[in-house]
Amino acid sequence: MRVCLSWPPSQRHRNRACLAWSSAPRHLGSRDRFIGWSAPPRRANLHLLAYNTRFLILPWIKVPHLASHLLARVARRIAADWQELYAHPVYLLETFIDPERFRGTCYRAANWSYLGLTAGLGKDATSRVPNRSFKQLWVYPLRPDFRRQLGGAGHG
Repeated sequence: MRVCLSWPPSQRHRNRACLAWSSAPRHLGSRDRFIGWSAPPRRANLHLLAYNTRFLILPWIKVPHLASHLLARVARRIAADWQELYAHPVYLLETFIDPERFRGTCYRAANWSYLGLTAGLGKDATSRVPNRSFKQLWVYPLRPDFRRQLGGAGHG
């Protein structure tokens, strides 16, 4: 799913910012512990998460607090949009931040939660030896009962 912001709205061909969303990565230890997942509920409910794969505000756009504002607006709309497009809800948003390049300030300002660093393993890693850079994992629950909706431990 792609979300693009045009301003003024009458100029839809002049995008100022874009966010891209996809299915969530399979195994993220800090996320799975945060939700309370073991392997079976993770396999059954992983599709109920949305992963923010890209977030771009064009460099010449200078609007204070625009990034956190967009994240908050998307968080209010994405569940309904996802339901309409994919015929199932989402209850938790997640993203990675490369701490060597970014600080995650806009996610923090939009009330996302930092869960920790990834293990530095790609999805097809054959060993526990890091083969990628470590990324920060940030999440945003869309509902107070997200753990119950996702089948987290004690909510199942």
